[in-house]
Amino acid sequence: MMKPIALAALGGALWLGACTHDAPVEPETLVETPVAAAPSPVVETFSVLLNNTRIGELEATRIADDISVAFEYRNNGRGPTLAESITLGDDGLPVGWTVDGNTTFGNKITESFSRADGTANWVDTTGPGSAPVTEPAIYIAQNASPYALAVYSAALLADDDQTLPAYPAGALRLEALETTTVDGTSGAVSATAYALTGESLDPTYFLLDESEALFAMISPNFVIVRAGYEEAEQQLKDLAVSLSTTRFETIQARTAHTFDSPVRIADVRLFDPVAKALTGPVSVLVEGDTIKSIDAANASQPNETVIDGNGGTLVPGLTDMHAHLGQDDALLNIAAGITLVRDMGNNNDTLNTLIEKMDSGVLAGPRVVKNGFIEGKSPFSSNNGTLVTSEAEAVAAVDRYADEGNFFQIKIYNSMNPAWVPAMVAEARKRGLGVTGHVPAFTNANAMIEAGYDEMTHINQVMLGWVLAADEDTRTLLRLTALQRLPKLDLDNEIVQHTLDLMVDNDVAIDPTYAIHEALLLSRNGEIQPGMVDYVDHMPVGVQRDARSAWSNIETPEDDAAYAGAFDQITDTLKRMKDRGIFIVFGTDMGGSFVLHRELELYQNIGFTPAEILARATLEEAAYMGLDDQLGSITPGKKADFFLVPGNPVEDFKAIKTIALVSKNGTIYFPSEIYPWFGIEPFTGIPAVTAPAAAE
Repeated sequence: MMKPIALAALGGALWLGACTHDAPVEPETLVETPVAAAPSPVVETFSVLLNNTRIGELEATRIADDISVAFEYRNNGRGPTLAESITLGDDGLPVGWTVDGNTTFGNKITESFSRADGTANWVDTTGPGSAPVTEPAIYIAQNASPYALAVYSAALLADDDQTLPAYPAGALRLEALETTTVDGTSGAVSATAYALTGESLDPTYFLLDESEALFAMISPNFVIVRAGYEEAEQQLKDLAVSLSTTRFETIQARTAHTFDSPVRIADVRLFDPVAKALTGPVSVLVEGDTIKSIDAANASQPNETVIDGNGGTLVPGLTDMHAHLGQDDALLNIAAGITLVRDMGNNNDTLNTLIEKMDSGVLAGPRVVKNGFIEGKSPFSSNNGTLVTSEAEAVAAVDRYADEGNFFQIKIYNSMNPAWVPAMVAEARKRGLGVTGHVPAFTNANAMIEAGYDEMTHINQVMLGWVLAADEDTRTLLRLTALQRLPKLDLDNEIVQHTLDLMVDNDVAIDPTYAIHEALLLSRNGEIQPGMVDYVDHMPVGVQRDARSAWSNIETPEDDAAYAGAFDQITDTLKRMKDRGIFIVFGTDMGGSFVLHRELELYQNIGFTPAEILARATLEEAAYMGLDDQLGSITPGKKADFFLVPGNPVEDFKAIKTIALVSKNGTIYFPSEIYPWFGIEPFTGIPAVTAPAAAE
């Protein structure tokens, strides 16, 4: 809008100048300079879709070089709310950009960028920054709406190599992938899919129409598409899966090492999860997908490929007990030594397809134990798994998971009617399924334990019952923000002890997701999150910025103290649980990978030793899920799932964060080959590999 206003003012000034000239002007010779009409606003509307449900909207209004965006969605009772304003310069690059609103978990957003007088200035959650303008460069907004893709793509398409340096660091790159036709109420649209890379670990996939206007942002589960084309959701999700699969198949082909000969990992010490100690120096022989033997450190045969462990430690593959696995994080889990996950709820068809690809070796990823997600239908539903509206439907959902035959437990969620839970538990028992989950709204952990839960999910779900009134609704962010009340709670009181007694008496386990509570309660704007300190410098710029962002809305010293105190109370509660013998499983709910390393590390706070943590995260969790006959230890006859670290994690647990080699089912991966594909700087080198001696 600024440019047309300036032109109109200039035309008016010229007319006034002519009127004040000394020479008389005849009326019939007067020529009036036309005033340019104000440009009409162009409004674009997009629907936010998750698993066949419209959960929000994006609306962008453009007037010349000014763009305003309103963006909001809600799933599982939470989501972001953003108001965005962008001004483009004559070169098509942003000269002004503001974002205001709140993130998914409530952190307040007040972000701004400006480019003027040869300097770019910005303020985001990490604080202020600036840089001289020495060449064309584009600002990467930290908390932008998806409409930023329209801005980025227009600028990159105008560039010769579709690559631009970026503020605050790095570069953005655009790659055209394939063209498709999408049908909708306004007719068929020919759209081209693009990949945007440079900011985060994975590409962002999106579509532009023939006029290069934004048409959709796509992922395997989540789609934002131009209004009127909602019926194409499945087509767009399938396209996202296809594009992502092509990328990960390429990475798999270039980083997965299979050998025609047996493979010996030489000169290593093994972590023994039964003895909770390291062995002396040995070597491990793998044939196919199986551990064949444990031999002397320097043992070898002429037909073997030998990988030099160089005195490091070989650890059984780790387990993430709280995953929601997708293609994007499957390979990063492998690189982090995670060879087994329990999936706690997913799009069942998408997950089954992913498992098939991983099992066949098309894609890299961990083994998967599936839980069947069952949620009650409400305005706050999580749109995943199976949604039900009655007790009969809830029981039938249990039967469907049992009939499929490859589920470990059912998982009950926030909007479930608590009155239906006993019938669901009874059916699960009859069908051989365990029961875990959240505490549904308007009840408490005690009631769910008495109804027959085998395991509680998230430590906050247990503790909220000690501080909430019966009518408070935990289907909203209250289940997180109410944690501010915990510092006033006496953990030795009768209410707390009764819950712990119930867990002990009924042999109920707990999946605390400790690290996600650390991020929620201890992250602060401008400070590196405690759980990311050890690896953040290796990450792409977008991840580095997010590492310095709060999750919760912390505006006062009182907020700060309350959230920090809540984390202390969580730690003290977990200590009490451990001391009472309650079985604790280690899961992230944050994609695994580096976060699982932090999840495990945190349990030292409550009295676990590094050896006890590794034993729990390997053999003991495999046994919990009935898989210890094949997994969980480096034992002849078991599957070849393990990882190599140069250091000694029994003495210093941080050693697990530097991984040189991972074997999953006998396929060898070197994380230092994988990480550059994600824009991650590797942490260590690649072990020496010696091919079999040539036959004479």
